[in-house]
Amino acid sequence: MTATVPTNLQTITLGGGCFWCTEAVFVQVRGVLDVESGYSNGYVQRPSYEDVCTGTTGHNEVVKLVFDPALISLREVLEIFFVIHDPTTLNRQGNDSGTQYRSGIYFSTAEQEGVAREVMAEMAASGTYSRPIVTEVVALANYWPAEDYHQDFFERNPHQGYCMAVAAPKVAKFRKTFARLQKT
Repeated sequence: MTATVPTNLQTITLGGGCFWCTEAVFVQVRGVLDVESGYSNGYVQRPSYEDVCTGTTGHNEVVKLVFDPALISLREVLEIFFVIHDPTTLNRQGNDSGTQYRSGIYFSTAEQEGVAREVMAEMAASGTYSRPIVTEVVALANYWPAEDYHQDFFERNPHQGYCMAVAAPKVAKFRKTFARLQKT
């Protein structure tokens, strides 16, 4: 399992579809110090990618973020999260379909839960989306890091078809929408 995070840092785990895409964005965010692809909130211990892809483990493909709240707030992290995926589609992101692609915020503190619910309520009230937000907000449970070949996948495989078609546009959208939050 991962090491303990220093007290001045926070950890939040997010499911926004394929973890390659979500990771590709968050590694570029100022104040995000570590991004790890993994599986969370399922029933199986030490699931493999193949297990999770069956949709029978209950796990979600997620990224675990360690961030410095002195450099980026949780609210800003969540604003990025909601721009780079569609939180209104249940168990689907684009052509990726199944419970492992559900939209989710997996918090580690009650304060994080409150911020997540507040951001979602504000978005719902503002009419940001034409359909209801279906993002689950639950405590992080049964987290397991993904296999090594999934870590930094986009960075190591920028010309792979899926990366070019799906991850690259999300990275471009982040850069355009949140230029002020991009690492220099």
